Amino acid sequence: MYQKTLTRIAAIFFAFVLAACATSGGQTGEVEIRSGVIEQITPVQLTSNQGLGVGAVVGGVVGLGVGSLIGKGSGRDVAMVLGTIGGAYAGHKVQQRYKDPVQGQQVVVRTTTGVLVTVTQPANPNLAVGQNVAIEGNGEDARVVPR
Repeated sequence: MYQKTLTRIAAIFFAFVLAACATSGGQTGEVEIRSGVIEQITPVQLTSNQGLGVGAVVGGVVGLGVGSLIGKGSGRDVAMVLGTIGGAYAGHKVQQRYKDPVQGQQVVVRTTTGVLVTVTQPANPNLAVGQNVAIEGNGEDARVVPR
């Protein structure tokens, strides 16, 4: 009875963690596009947007689930504890691969209406000062692309 309850709680917790990590697949609907000319490009470091500790939590829950499938009685309890610890460690190590900063650029564009727009995005070697570009989207989803 205790093991079934623990397994159900772990499964529900894992489902909530996965739901919290889920993001939309991209923009939907209309996308605003503005035209302009690049006035300045400054290299920057972009930090990873991966949540701290999520890898360890997900790994620990998976390890708990795998450990619960091994053995019986107190052996199963030991396997669950070791699976949780091992999974948390492995999840943490996997997440560390994605926390390194990425090369980016801050692009200043003067639109055709004369307004200056600054967009910070992952590095795009196809952009240069004086180039005609389009700004697709707005807010954090805005990107400067060549025309």
